[in-house]
Amino acid sequence: MMVSTSQNAPLASLPTIHIISDSVGITGQALARAAASQFGESNPRIEVLSKITSFDEIKLFFEEHCALHEQEYGTRQILVFYTLVDRDLSDQLMEYVETDSDIVAVDLMGDALGALASISGRDPAIKPGSLHEVDRNYFKRIEALEFTIAHDDGRNPQDLKRADIVLVGVSRSSKTPLAIYLSQEGYKVANVPLDLQTDPPKELFEIEPTRLYGLMTTPEILIGIRRRRLGNASAVASDYADPEKVYLELEKARALMRKLGCIVVHTDNRAVEETAQEILRYYEQAHPTRLSTL
Repeated sequence: MMVSTSQNAPLASLPTIHIISDSVGITGQALARAAASQFGESNPRIEVLSKITSFDEIKLFFEEHCALHEQEYGTRQILVFYTLVDRDLSDQLMEYVETDSDIVAVDLMGDALGALASISGRDPAIKPGSLHEVDRNYFKRIEALEFTIAHDDGRNPQDLKRADIVLVGVSRSSKTPLAIYLSQEGYKVANVPLDLQTDPPKELFEIEPTRLYGLMTTPEILIGIRRRRLGNASAVASDYADPEKVYLELEKARALMRKLGCIVVHTDNRAVEETAQEILRYYEQAHPTRLSTL
């Protein structure tokens, strides 16, 4: 059943989103969070029924959760996102919810499979969990992520030569978010913080410039980010967001980047994904053979 939001009074918070899947439910959870974010909910309540093999499991799930919801909220109505590649299960679920006005259900998989089948002329494999099968690329990404976490914020500088990409920049220049994003693309990334008090590790000067990327932003934007980061502690750590100190930090960082010969990438007013794609364009031009190993 689908309902129009205009017919309902606004809720103080979003309801629990129930995910039903014949795999592990990762796709449903990702889409549930993406949808909830549009309503200002960054961490919605999600319950998952995964790896189901029969409609009896689904029916029992509905009965139990409608009853629990009535006890807690005074209404049996629940919201369900389902990703079922088994069409028999999907059809049975659809028939069931059409007769039960308390279940608001959204098919996340059926329309996508149907559209792809229609335009390609091919039949889907109907294999739950195909998206998450462990393969060579999966292990490479896990290895890259583990490396990146172990080499965040200047840790283990002796391993910098093992990194595919090394990011350098002052505090709050987006080093860690960029490193994590790039690692999920399969790249081993290390990031090194630059400040006024500390000399950069000597290993940094041994990295070939095509693997080095300096992150730069404007003083005004950096000061704003740092002040928001400090919050009520700004009086205690005033140097961190002091305009004069910030200008000096950026000048020192810029001088080091010139000395290293690294590519400078500006992060101000840009999404992490946009900055990452610029870095990858430079990197892939210098290392075209690296693509074939991902």
